[in-house]
Amino acid sequence: MNRWIPYNPNPLNRRVGDCAVRACCKASGRTWDEVFDSLAEIAFEMKDVISANAVWGEYLKRCGFVRRDVECYAPERCDVIDFCRNHPRGIYVLGMDGHVVAVEDGFYFDSWDSGEKHPLNYWART
Repeated sequence: MNRWIPYNPNPLNRRVGDCAVRACCKASGRTWDEVFDSLAEIAFEMKDVISANAVWGEYLKRCGFVRRDVECYAPERCDVIDFCRNHPRGIYVLGMDGHVVAVEDGFYFDSWDSGEKHPLNYWART
């Protein structure tokens, strides 16, 4: 079963290294512009960039998400697809080395197929 659903909320459909914005859009149900503006405000408060883990993590925290570590006995086998299989219900944002992706009800939403990437942590809506 293919668990990837192509998703790019960028208003100009651009592919611009905005994975944190895309993932937060899907998870929060807000537009790209709304999320970008919120991330920019948080980044300004923190004196950081909008793609920083701390910035998009703070955004998700303010949206009612809680951070958790990925639980896996063999991390090299725990990829986004495995996470989706093991989490068939709920909304999550997965943090990976250099990438962020949203998961909803067992499917991942991204502008490219990131299914083989390995999540290090995730944010779950409480």
